[in-house]
Amino acid sequence: MTIKLVRSVLAIAVLSLIPVSAISAWAQTGSAAAPAGSAATPAAPAPSTPITTGTGTKIGTINIEQAVIGTNEGQRDFAALQKKLEPKQNELKSQNDELEALQKQYATQSDKLNEDAKATLQKQIESKKKVFDRSVQDAQEDAQNQQKEIFQRILQKMAPVIIKHAQEGGFAMIVDTSNPWPQSPVLWYGEGGDITRAVVDLYNTQSGVAAPAATGTAPKPAAPKPAAPKPATTPPSK
Repeated sequence: MTIKLVRSVLAIAVLSLIPVSAISAWAQTGSAAAPAGSAATPAAPAPSTPITTGTGTKIGTINIEQAVIGTNEGQRDFAALQKKLEPKQNELKSQNDELEALQKQYATQSDKLNEDAKATLQKQIESKKKVFDRSVQDAQEDAQNQQKEIFQRILQKMAPVIIKHAQEGGFAMIVDTSNPWPQSPVLWYGEGGDITRAVVDLYNTQSGVAAPAATGTAPKPAAPKPAAPKPATTPPSK
């Protein structure tokens, strides 16, 4: 009858990145269309110069997720977003604690309550769980929408940096390695052709955004994505 308390539900939402396939398509075609499911986000203008296949001979790789989040601007803005979402996270924790207390009460006292009192408590639990589940869903959607906006804004400015670096480096093609095979067509690649760090350094120089202070709370691009929270349970209806 107890709930698995998810204390970082909003932090999870912030770290769950938008589909890499959409990011890759933007960088490769010059289209700034938003990923599927984010139609409300205004499309960014396409670069004035069409992006074409490189004339070099090398094939390079870049991890778009790590590149965007690894920039000084990305670390600053995602950390600020996490801070902004803390009040909602605390509100959800309070709702979860209250629901957990009611479920514990039902589990320990239901055999001592009369049928009317038991039914009232059960309805109270079901009602609060419905409100809590909806609050979690709304909070996750809001956090993800704000995160997408940050990601797309930085990517729009990063795309020309990637193209310029690839052209100057003699690359004929740059492929995204954010997703492992078989989620992406890249089966294997060596570190020698990876331009992620170089692009991040170039972007940081161009943006002029200072590196954030080391606090240990900035998003870590290489961290595994947490599993989705398990829903709370309600007493069975009689």
